Amino acid sequence: MSRSGATIIGGLLFGLSRQAATEFSFFLAIPTMVAATSYEVFKYRKLFNAEDLDIFAAGFVSAFVFAMLAVRGLLAYIQRHDFTVFAWYRIVFGLLILLTAYTGLVSW
Repeated sequence: MSRSGATIIGGLLFGLSRQAATEFSFFLAIPTMVAATSYEVFKYRKLFNAEDLDIFAAGFVSAFVFAMLAVRGLLAYIQRHDFTVFAWYRIVFGLLILLTAYTGLVSW
């Protein structure tokens, strides 16, 4: 189970609405992503050049904009629907992984 899935289910079990649990999950992701990004930047700091700053800025802005659009779309979906589609997706995908591993079609 993913971090976001675990926090959403935990929020639902503690009585939060679907939207509140989903928003809480996204808010919890912010410190984790900031810490992971900071660590990666520190780890590879010797590879960065001042000339690359505009490329990183463009990547940061575009990633931020598309992440906000994705979150907004998910929150709009959650207001009108439940998590049944996601549950079935995880079950079917898990069975597909098990089937391909069992048959040897894919070596996981």
